[in-house]
Amino acid sequence: MKKLLVLITTLTIAIGAYAQIEAPVKWAYLAKRTAATEAVILLKATIQPGWHIYSQNVKSGGPIKTSFTFAPSKDYVLAGKVAEPKPVTKFEPSFKMNVTYFEKEVIFQQKIKLKTANATAVKGKIEYEVCNNLKCVLPPDVNFNIPVAK
Repeated sequence: MKKLLVLITTLTIAIGAYAQIEAPVKWAYLAKRTAATEAVILLKATIQPGWHIYSQNVKSGGPIKTSFTFAPSKDYVLAGKVAEPKPVTKFEPSFKMNVTYFEKEVIFQQKIKLKTANATAVKGKIEYEVCNNLKCVLPPDVNFNIPVAK
């Protein structure tokens, strides 16, 4: 009976460890005021070795591109589109096309114009796909709430 209990416990732990969601990307956020009525939102992805996330500008028929949705607010408006550095471009046989992506880390930037000096936070979500040489993972959307310091 004792051996059966040990076996069941071991199997339960092994199944639980296997079922955990892979998280090869960690996100960090920061808002910096650049003027009294302007700020820039920095969204940094730190990517584990061997993995990559895709640019915002992937053509249709390819992987899921990284996208940012900002919650509407009476405190600010977006100034332009989310900027990204120059990505790596490479042919990926699994998608049968050239794709653009980032490895190791990438910082996306969104400029905002503040409608009020009392703006306190920028909220939204990030959608993306992360792949390595063997597989792709669709992590859950990442919600963010970034304080805007005065």
